[in-house]
Amino acid sequence: MFFSVLMFFPGGNVQAHSLSVVESSQKAVDSKLQGFITDMDGQPLDGAFVYIPELNKSCVAGKDGGFHISNLPLRTLYVQYSFLGYANQLRREAPGDGKTFLNIRMEASPIETEEIVVSGVQYSTQHENAVKIDVLNFDNPGMNDTPNFTEKLCRVPGVDMISKGSGVSKPVIRGLSMNDILVLNNGVRFENYQYSSHHPLGINEYGTEKVEIIKGPASLLYGSDAMGGVLNFIKEKPALPGRLEGDYQLQLFSNSLGESSSLGLKGATENFFGGFRLGQKSHADYLQGGGDYLPNSRFKENSVKANAGYTAPLGHFCLFYDYNEQLLGLVEEEALESLSERGRKNELFYQKLNTHLLSSQNSLYLGETRLDLNTAFQSTDLTHIGEPGEYELQMQLSTLTYEAKWHLTSNKVSDYIFGVQGLHQKNENRNQREIILLPNALVDNFSAFGLVQQSLGKLQVQTGLRYDFKILCSESVGNPSEVETYRKELDKEYGSFSGSAGLTYNPAEEIYFRGNIATAYRTPNLAELTSNGPHEAIYEKGDETLKPEKSVEMDLSTHWHRTHFAVDLAGFYNRIKDYIFQSPTGLKTSGGMSIYQYRQNDSRLYGGEAGFHVHPACLPWMHLESTFAWVTGKQKNGDYLPFIPARKLNLDLRGEKDRVAWFCSAFAEVHVHFVFDQDCPAPEETATDGYSLYDLGLGGTVYACKQPLMLRMSINNLLNTKYVDHLSTLKEVGAFNPGRNLILTLKIPFLL
Repeated sequence: MFFSVLMFFPGGNVQAHSLSVVESSQKAVDSKLQGFITDMDGQPLDGAFVYIPELNKSCVAGKDGGFHISNLPLRTLYVQYSFLGYANQLRREAPGDGKTFLNIRMEASPIETEEIVVSGVQYSTQHENAVKIDVLNFDNPGMNDTPNFTEKLCRVPGVDMISKGSGVSKPVIRGLSMNDILVLNNGVRFENYQYSSHHPLGINEYGTEKVEIIKGPASLLYGSDAMGGVLNFIKEKPALPGRLEGDYQLQLFSNSLGESSSLGLKGATENFFGGFRLGQKSHADYLQGGGDYLPNSRFKENSVKANAGYTAPLGHFCLFYDYNEQLLGLVEEEALESLSERGRKNELFYQKLNTHLLSSQNSLYLGETRLDLNTAFQSTDLTHIGEPGEYELQMQLSTLTYEAKWHLTSNKVSDYIFGVQGLHQKNENRNQREIILLPNALVDNFSAFGLVQQSLGKLQVQTGLRYDFKILCSESVGNPSEVETYRKELDKEYGSFSGSAGLTYNPAEEIYFRGNIATAYRTPNLAELTSNGPHEAIYEKGDETLKPEKSVEMDLSTHWHRTHFAVDLAGFYNRIKDYIFQSPTGLKTSGGMSIYQYRQNDSRLYGGEAGFHVHPACLPWMHLESTFAWVTGKQKNGDYLPFIPARKLNLDLRGEKDRVAWFCSAFAEVHVHFVFDQDCPAPEETATDGYSLYDLGLGGTVYACKQPLMLRMSINNLLNTKYVDHLSTLKEVGAFNPGRNLILTLKIPFLL
């Protein structure tokens, strides 16, 4: 495959040069990156972490601060240096023959001002990107615990969730959700019926190190469905070379009588790495604020994840496999009437999803250029079960994605990326079930793009252009004589350009200014065009005449940090032509189900986020953080858009000590969440009162015969407040969000 790709480039000189570069790289198997890491006073930093993201290779500095990574390609690489309490560094380094030593000096920084991200144009720090990218680390010991994985994302200002209980939730970024947000599983476009608020996210925290959140249009890099933003769930790093390590984690939840556990094992040599992780969750019906349990809010989940890879001077080759099974109770009127006792077993009115994802991610090095060749196949089975053993709906969605990206670096200040991407998708109704919500259909998408990033001193510019072409074909459903239920076959083609231009300005080391303007384009999907049937507690109707969405968004942001504080401000304005949304019609079917219709209207969304972090020098154990976010969504006719979150203010107070009694790395924290009234509902949508929630947490690490045990106890909704979030679809049945929840967490890392 590698040599066939080279043949696409005209001219024998290019081909001969590429082959000679490969041959020289293969001979340079002893190329190394080595040196010493110290603080600004020259003292060695024992345990400092060195990581090469594009190779997934890492090492830890020794007692003298020395580090060494060998068997690297002879090309410039991005290298991350990090150490707790010091500012992260991302540098371009050129491996040598072992005669050159790097001297890395790290500056103390009690506040983590920025993370290294991989979801932008190139490996970079957060603030170097013209596109705003937030990072949420799941291995942070202060991360709040919750049975709802998506709820953790809501700690990032501007991110919310549409939920139907703890087991079913969807992320919202700046007021856009579902079809307008692209979810990536370690860089792979994730497809599992994301169009519906009644379907879960489908990715769990097991083996996930962090999530990178792009706010605003990212269609240029990722395609048309990234109109509102991108969530990229990044897997945990491989083990250090020569080590076999793992961990076991157990969580217990009082509110839902829940239990969650995970076991992982991974190992690595100088060239090979691999690992696996098993996970499971089991929750009974949860208790609402005030104490009443919510029938059929129970859910279960089982997952298996495995990976293997090989790194050599020629390139980097990886295989990933993810399996996820979810059984999710449906909180709807039939279930509320049928279930009279609290339970955990799914027997009636539930949905089951089985998802397999196999991906191959590879990089080939040709001198100072890099060719990424990635492909993935995923399959999701979706089943809705009504009465015991009664299959109401059964569909299978199979998706093949593929891409090739060529990274060119002409010098130290210029980066170029050219690529092609494709998708082939098949939706199939299985076993002739009673309900055909979506017809059998085939979707093909092809795209090509180019990006340029240029550094001009303190100014960095990014710009690019993309073209997408999509073909959607569906079969007819029903009898033409039955006008209300008949759906004719569709054969549609769409095509459009999108692009973006942005810059970052760094007048001083502590200050960044960012501005970006981007166009985005999204075609109506199968559900929006063809839905016609009951789906959970509502009756959904599509519209085959829907047009593609087109948007222009402008956003500005700034970041300022000093040794003991950091401030972030961001604002955006997003104008969308022919915005597609699902809205209640106020009508009901003959069976009493509320009818929801996909509609579109020119719309605009605008708002912003603000945050600060203070770590006072006089109180070195204390951290105080606060964030505020707001968004307004309006249609051209003046009506408000549905599913727009309320304004939110979060306050976090955290105390840390190296040692308290038997505990090392001890901490205690208080989280306060103020949610304001959402009194600007869409037509047929109800207003929602504001509320305040208080969460507590404390924990640390104890040692039993030199074995570390990481312990944490937290209490969510301390006052057992009875509330309902504006984006909760449980409002349809008059249900409330979960009440007080005591959570115990144990994590045991180990070496073999």
